[in-house]
Amino acid sequence: MTVPLHYILHISRVKKMAIAIIGGGISGLTLAWGLQRAGIDYDLFEASPRPGGTICSEQHGGYLLEVGPNSLQLSDELAVLFQELGLTDKVEDAAAVSQNRYVLRAGAYQPLPGTPPGLLTSKFFSLKGRYNIVRELFRKPEPVNELETLGGFFTRRFGSEVVEYALNPFISGIYAGDPAQLLLHKTFPQLAALEQRHGSVLRGLMKTKSSAGRRRIVSLAGGLQTLPNTLAAKLRRAHFGQAATRLHRHDDDGRWELDTTAGPAPRLYQHVVLALPTHAAAKLLTEQFPAEAAALAAVYYPPMTAVYTAYQRTDVGHPLNGFGALHPKAEQPYAAGSIWTSSLFSGRAPAGQVLFTTFVGGTQYEPQALEPADQQQAAVHAELSRFYGLKADAAPVWQHRHFWPRAIPQFDARILPAHAAADHLQTLGLHATANWRAGVGVPDCVRHARQLAATLAAAR
Repeated sequence: MTVPLHYILHISRVKKMAIAIIGGGISGLTLAWGLQRAGIDYDLFEASPRPGGTICSEQHGGYLLEVGPNSLQLSDELAVLFQELGLTDKVEDAAAVSQNRYVLRAGAYQPLPGTPPGLLTSKFFSLKGRYNIVRELFRKPEPVNELETLGGFFTRRFGSEVVEYALNPFISGIYAGDPAQLLLHKTFPQLAALEQRHGSVLRGLMKTKSSAGRRRIVSLAGGLQTLPNTLAAKLRRAHFGQAATRLHRHDDDGRWELDTTAGPAPRLYQHVVLALPTHAAAKLLTEQFPAEAAALAAVYYPPMTAVYTAYQRTDVGHPLNGFGALHPKAEQPYAAGSIWTSSLFSGRAPAGQVLFTTFVGGTQYEPQALEPADQQQAAVHAELSRFYGLKADAAPVWQHRHFWPRAIPQFDARILPAHAAADHLQTLGLHATANWRAGVGVPDCVRHARQLAATLAAAR
């Protein structure tokens, strides 16, 4: 009997711990970097020739577009990663106006107060709404309910007006989701903790308020793509353009065998990390773990389109002195809202022009996300004309779109079986680090991946 050469290679190296990472988005790249710095042997496999996953910057003439995350909140973990990679001097802070956030109400944009006192002194909320905010200080906490939604929690604590005109647009903008479906304990568990510890969310916020204030909003020179590009260039065992096609766990020793589009992986692995969306991870699990695969495949990612629209600055009446504007569902808008891209960072549009990034889709606007490109772009222009004081004959100088058929994982009831499946698979040496596991923000993914790297390094 002839023993395959690749299997001989596997057996010859089983004593040295090796880890396979499947997926080259920010989670997989950060994990690989952490393992490499700890001296842990690894192989990273990514189907695309481009690193970064949903982090993707594109240059179109004089327009620099972010087709995934548009900016980053500079967490401590992210700042350390920038320092390790030599990127600190490439960090670009958003303009000071980024602190201003607007919400559509009664057909016009109004500034959203950024502090609890501001909520009470601003006329953004009605007298009844402000009264309900004050009453939150005196409402008794209710027993912990792991299935309580964000909408349910905020309704009982603050009333329906806060849900409709603050929570709803915020959740649509961050999660592309619906607060009536997203689970409190999977999205903002710290709010539930404040209620339990202090009896009131507002009282808890006041007692635990950090003196550091808001995190810095940043980008990188050349766009956010600079981050995954820099990580990928420093990794010694990253295989781009190689998709994982089969994953199999050996019953005798618990090691993992992996096949890719380039052939069998060069060794067996003590640990495998899925740094993939749930639907991609599910395909690799179906053969040996059908129940877990089904749980992951059920996680919902709504479609989303980003429409980029540029105008001559003289054609736009609005001052655009902020981060952007969000649209509550109660206002019956076409889009979930827009980021005022050219107001935040320099070099995003040619001189004399302004650039909007408008989001069409998500859980609450799914039909719009699936419309034809020309129809979407025309509808976005019509809505921008309506809300931003465009001149009657103003037309876009330039428009572009990017469509995500599956945008952001929803932390609704369907995420619970997926997390339970991931917990079980971890006991077998199969880990997960991705936004459906860590949280949807890039800082969440970086934090989770660095923690996993430390855990795996400690286990060698």
